[in-house]
Amino acid sequence: MKKAFVLIVLFVFPLVAYLFFASGINNFGRLPILTENIPNVSQLDNEVNLDNKITILGFLGSEIGQKKGNAFNLNQKIYKRFSDFNDFQIVMVVPKGTEDKVKALKNELGTLSDVEKWNFAYGSEAEIKAFFRGLKTNMYLDENLGTPYVYIIDKSRNLRGRNDDEEEGTKYGFNTNSVAELNNKMEDDVKIILAEYRLALKKNNANRSK
Repeated sequence: MKKAFVLIVLFVFPLVAYLFFASGINNFGRLPILTENIPNVSQLDNEVNLDNKITILGFLGSEIGQKKGNAFNLNQKIYKRFSDFNDFQIVMVVPKGTEDKVKALKNELGTLSDVEKWNFAYGSEAEIKAFFRGLKTNMYLDENLGTPYVYIIDKSRNLRGRNDDEEEGTKYGFNTNSVAELNNKMEDDVKIILAEYRLALKKNNANRSK
């Protein structure tokens, strides 16, 4: 009996463990698409584009000073960690007329990190509301056209998120008021989508070399 048990431990268990992890690797790397082909923010501001970028999309609203803490949380927990990725960017949609407030915010963020990949798109109230509706989420903008939530947009302008979140079920966005949510959920999801694109790039390079 002891010999049989030892054989199981030495040979069967490692095989089962290998098959389990191999299956996990094969299924890894896809963050669910919740909304396909959202509008391009270039419709509001032609100096900003979502195409071919992995974008963290947010709406700061007109009272940017009130959302300063949200921007700092996002900068420290997400932007600084992933900004070295070539196709990564943050895009904040803001109302026209907030240019001076945006400049002040960028100056403050610039004391903490390089803000080269922080982009701001300006639009009218009607344009911002229409663009937000195009995300097709279960969320709303406040009276200042802002929200503490940010969204992961892939290179094909698909909104990515979770369809099996333990608290929300379908999770469209991530609350920048919560450092814990940025650390425990959003960081993981950004890692997944970056890994997805790295894997696709490796496969493309391997196919070209054949």
